[in-house]
Amino acid sequence: MIKQKQQSWHCRLDENAPVIEDEAIPDIRSGDRNLYYPVPEPVNRDGFTEMKQKTPARIGIWRTGSRYLTEAQLRFRADHSTAQDSVWSYVSPDFLKKNNLFSINTLCRDKEDYITNPDHGRVICEEGVKTMLSCCRKKPTVQIFIADGLSSAAIEANSIDVMKSLMAALDYYRIDYGTPFFIRHSRVATEDQVCELLGATVVCQLIGERPGLTSAESMSAYIAYKATVGMLETRRTVVSNIHKAGTLPVEAGAHIADIIKLMLEKKASGTELKR
Repeated sequence: MIKQKQQSWHCRLDENAPVIEDEAIPDIRSGDRNLYYPVPEPVNRDGFTEMKQKTPARIGIWRTGSRYLTEAQLRFRADHSTAQDSVWSYVSPDFLKKNNLFSINTLCRDKEDYITNPDHGRVICEEGVKTMLSCCRKKPTVQIFIADGLSSAAIEANSIDVMKSLMAALDYYRIDYGTPFFIRHSRVATEDQVCELLGATVVCQLIGERPGLTSAESMSAYIAYKATVGMLETRRTVVSNIHKAGTLPVEAGAHIADIIKLMLEKKASGTELKR
């Protein structure tokens, strides 16, 4: 019998679902997923452990009968929930204020509109255009901006480190850049409108990627030389998988600066960009 002074129980949803109040239940998402290894009596534990360190894939999760183990199933559901939360949540206003980023919006009314009507996320609203034109420097060589895309978590985790590293590298190359800002409910194609309206030579959008079950914090950079509304997607250059378990944000910023420098030299981007 559990003593009342040690921990108390109450029921949530149904009386058979006890919840510990006084003790914290460990977050199943915490820790290194690559160390999760429930296979009993492995033939080659060292070899399998080495393989697990090279991939975030769900390998070696074992089973009970024809089903996953309870812990493996709970880990899957937790990762799926994290991915959903990242899509439907918003970048914090405190994050924008702390980093001196003014915010504008696309034609999307809310997240549901953003998810169900992709075209609305490709066009900046009229008020947003006015704000951008009044707050941004015109005709910069490079225009950098941040967009939530499909992962607000990715933006809060990576965008500022990428932007700082990118700006430092552009300063080193003596390439000027415009006023950074944030677009809510943005799709990739908003960079075409930004580039045209501000008269930038190169535009770089840092945007949250669609979350997966291994990371909900992955971000991409879409870069284009003299982007125009309605242009082919092949004119974009992409640096993807920017997160702590992929391309590190600081390294990504330096790499993006090298790409921009090459674009300015070759006057091209996307598939037309040749080294």
